[in-house]
Amino acid sequence: MANENKIEIIACVNNDRYWEECCYYLSELYIPNGFEVNITEIRDAKSMCSGYNEGMKASDAKYKIYMHQDVFITDKWFLFELLDIFNADESIGMVGLVGSVGLAKDAVVWHGPRVNRIYRTGNSDIDALEKKAPLNPERLAVVDAVDGLLITTSKDIPWREDVFDAWDFYDLSQSREFINAGYKVVVPDYERPFAVHDDGLVLNLKNYDKYRNIFLNTYKF
Repeated sequence: MANENKIEIIACVNNDRYWEECCYYLSELYIPNGFEVNITEIRDAKSMCSGYNEGMKASDAKYKIYMHQDVFITDKWFLFELLDIFNADESIGMVGLVGSVGLAKDAVVWHGPRVNRIYRTGNSDIDALEKKAPLNPERLAVVDAVDGLLITTSKDIPWREDVFDAWDFYDLSQSREFINAGYKVVVPDYERPFAVHDDGLVLNLKNYDKYRNIFLNTYKF
């Protein structure tokens, strides 16, 4: 049975410099009274899905935060905000920081409106193409998919490592798995960002189209 007073933070790690900084910000977070927070680093993962499945199966925490090693959570009240979101609506199963509202038919996330409240570093063509969805008065946007930079869940649904065996489209896949299971996938729609994403490294899109087509065929999107 899941431990309702535990939060597990799970990351696939291959860069010690990023991970050290990531953990520094994690150590600064305020922890809700009565809650235990544990950090699990996955080394030498075969894929993002396999690494996340490993972390998921090893923890009894009800709440699990799956995050990239280059994400630095700057809002010290972040864990409180997450719990407030989940407690407000039992049908919410997944919370992200960036999401697609009305995912484009080609499944390219930057081809459609997005809810995006993070600080970013680096410059890329994707930034220029990104379209911002309007702010939601209720400060919570129901989305079709979230970006994998940080994903929090309140339910355990296996990541599809049988299909997504590399590093692309694992996040869109898991979003669809939650939606197909009847849960809402949401993004906080606040003016202030919760985190910095240090994605200044060159994107590796070598297998992007391969897994985009696998995603389209798997979910008949």
